[in-house]
Amino acid sequence: MDIIQATGRKRETYQVQLEYSLLWECAMGIAAVTNTPLLHTLEKPMEHWKQLKASLSKELLGHLAFVEKHNTWKALLQLLHQQAFASLPDFLAYIERLAPEELKSICLPYLGKEHQNSRKQAASGDRKAAQELQELANGNPFFPAYIDFICTTDPAELKRHLAEVMSGWYEADIEPEAEQLLAVLTRDSEAKSSMQQRMTPEELVEWATGGIAYSPEPSVHRVLLIPQIVYRPWNIEADIEGTKVFHYPVASDSIHPADKYMPDASLVLKHKALGDEIRLRIVKLLSEEDRSLQDLTDRLNIGKSTIHHHLKLLRAARLVDIRDAKYRVKTKAIDTLAQELADYLRQDE
Repeated sequence: MDIIQATGRKRETYQVQLEYSLLWECAMGIAAVTNTPLLHTLEKPMEHWKQLKASLSKELLGHLAFVEKHNTWKALLQLLHQQAFASLPDFLAYIERLAPEELKSICLPYLGKEHQNSRKQAASGDRKAAQELQELANGNPFFPAYIDFICTTDPAELKRHLAEVMSGWYEADIEPEAEQLLAVLTRDSEAKSSMQQRMTPEELVEWATGGIAYSPEPSVHRVLLIPQIVYRPWNIEADIEGTKVFHYPVASDSIHPADKYMPDASLVLKHKALGDEIRLRIVKLLSEEDRSLQDLTDRLNIGKSTIHHHLKLLRAARLVDIRDAKYRVKTKAIDTLAQELADYLRQDE
């Protein structure tokens, strides 16, 4: 049905803000190395992670195991959102100054403006409020357990853990390549900033993230784009009050600015994802209609865990997504793949 636009009011949108720092990269590295099920999908090979872990102190490995058990990387990200920290010592001093209840309140996930009071009450020890937050977060795979952990853990121990894991990872993984990492993050942020003048906010977000079509929401007035290297090719999404956050993977030309033969990681990922018979069959099935995991398992007569693995790779390549428990092909991503390849081949002709 056609709609006649009878209002002069412009459609609401959001403002895009760009931020980057080595502290964000440090926290993202901690999140990456402790996400064991996803580690093999990251751009850096498994051998890199094995060698890195072998070089770490026993104490830092213990803290990383604690992160993996309790997802305290989330607490680091929540704390980093509080202000623009000039350095690691600045960030550590901030954590140390926080009152126990304030620390817990910040670390708890944001679940909506209307639940901020419950968030504060849960941080002060109100078990009923904590249970309310857990019920609200029931659809998230780790939030309920994380909320319980934050509400019940000793604040002094939490402070010590966060400070030591951040300091240890920064020294081991960030400091040796700090200059190169900062140069990559700066180049990428500047590239996105220059495009900000030529794109709508929605176009900029989709371009930066490699395909996430994020439409304006009533309660979201700002989108924060933060470039990251370590978690490529994945985007990490988060919510804070009034803001949607995307930790997006930096573009390949930000890492190798002088190499015109270096294809963008997203282009390589898409072709790798399609270079498999089972995954092509999945895409063909999804091009016909949206399907559940069970639907795909029944149609292909292949184990559910195998299908799930292939779907994970297709989702990482931004060729497939999921909505209402059904997978669907991202038609636009498929349609533009040939053009992306052509653009790469014609680069600097």
